[in-house]
Amino acid sequence: MTGTTTSTTVVTGGAVTTGGALPGGEYDVTVVGAGVVGTAIARELARLPLRIALVDASDDVGDGTSKANTAILHTGFDAVPGSLESRLVREGHRLLSAYAAETGIPVEPLGALLVAWDEEQLAALPGLARKAVRNGHRSARIIPAEEVRAREPRLGPGALGALDVPGESIICPWTTTLAYATQAVRTGVDLHLNCRVQDITSDGTRTPTTLTTNRGALRTRHLVNAAGLYADAIDRLLGHADFAVTPRRGQLIVFDELARGLVRHILLPVPGALGKGVLVSPTVYGNVLLGPTAEDLDDRTDTGSTAEGLALLREKGRRILPALLEEEVTAVYAGLRAATGDEDYAIRAHPAQRYVTVGGIRSTGLTASMAIAAHVVELLAEGGLPVAGDRDLVPVRMPNLGEAFLRPYRDAELIARDPEYGRIVCHCERVTRGEIRDALASAVPPGSPDGLRRRTRARGGRCQGFHCGAAVRALFEEARR
Repeated sequence: MTGTTTSTTVVTGGAVTTGGALPGGEYDVTVVGAGVVGTAIARELARLPLRIALVDASDDVGDGTSKANTAILHTGFDAVPGSLESRLVREGHRLLSAYAAETGIPVEPLGALLVAWDEEQLAALPGLARKAVRNGHRSARIIPAEEVRAREPRLGPGALGALDVPGESIICPWTTTLAYATQAVRTGVDLHLNCRVQDITSDGTRTPTTLTTNRGALRTRHLVNAAGLYADAIDRLLGHADFAVTPRRGQLIVFDELARGLVRHILLPVPGALGKGVLVSPTVYGNVLLGPTAEDLDDRTDTGSTAEGLALLREKGRRILPALLEEEVTAVYAGLRAATGDEDYAIRAHPAQRYVTVGGIRSTGLTASMAIAAHVVELLAEGGLPVAGDRDLVPVRMPNLGEAFLRPYRDAELIARDPEYGRIVCHCERVTRGEIRDALASAVPPGSPDGLRRRTRARGGRCQGFHCGAAVRALFEEARR
């Protein structure tokens, strides 16, 4: 097991490194950014008999935008028709739905109601329904206020109607990113964490590109930029200024599991200029989310919550689902989305440099991730990447974090085989020693207790680690030693 000062964890297939000098030699492809999109690209590239690297400045995969979103598997009904995003979200929904079933990523297809609260929003619903049809989603339909009320009895007063969108689902974003990374590493991809790209040297010829990082130089023949909030900065190092990222902060409130019975669908607002607006949604972990805000910032690291932001969310939530505001709050958090001001993804190929940039991937990036990955590999092939000789990916089956499925503490047969799955450490989230042990010994181990929480839910419940925090940290530190 590695910490931030040791060098390498050798696993079947590739290696995971967290410190020390990078390995020598030359990679065929390097992906910068180990969020949900970067890991999906690395997984897709792992099919090829090539030397692949995935690098990230953080100590873990999925530690940026990917860890703090609304965790919705979108149908793409409201994307801009004909856009690249529309195509990739639609295809990504199909691919990720199948992949989740195959690998054990928890998904719950609840459907969504796009609720109109005034005449202007009600008048916008037919246009949204037509847009859904143009995006290939023909099952969306407008329903009257009476049906809305029957399907969501705890909804606040004043709803005038809704667009019913079957197929919208909730998903575990943490497990999705980790599944991609795990499968990539097990199939041969090298993952280098705590590896921040500081400069890039490329002369635009067929000679390898050199990445200067805080851990030394890395040479690669092809480069993919999936750096999220920093994608424009990486782009500029290659001489391009096609887009600029504005960090858009989304604050969210997480309500206790006792609130779960208040809502049956994903409750969406009619979207505005800054995004999809404030929603109320169940989570696969049994909580209820309220959010996000949409605040354009200058600071790409400002993930703090504010009194003003939380007050706005409570005001919106009181109209949507008044009883929700009477429930206990488990946590608040904020994430930063990579807004560009454009209505489409900024995915561009520069064949002469053997370089592909994947920028402006907003809230739909989780859904579109597998389709984005396939598209990027096609672009790399156009730039000369050899794509012959596909190989099978090493199968993975991820630990279940979803409440709608059997978890270890309830699995009598599993506990009989290994009593560690019956020894609960985190009582709020009912996380066992066996789950923590497995996460700490996994192919892509956590780099911090927060990373361990994303793999197990430990310290993520009502007490936020007040009771179990010391025990969880002791297990984490023991594994690092």
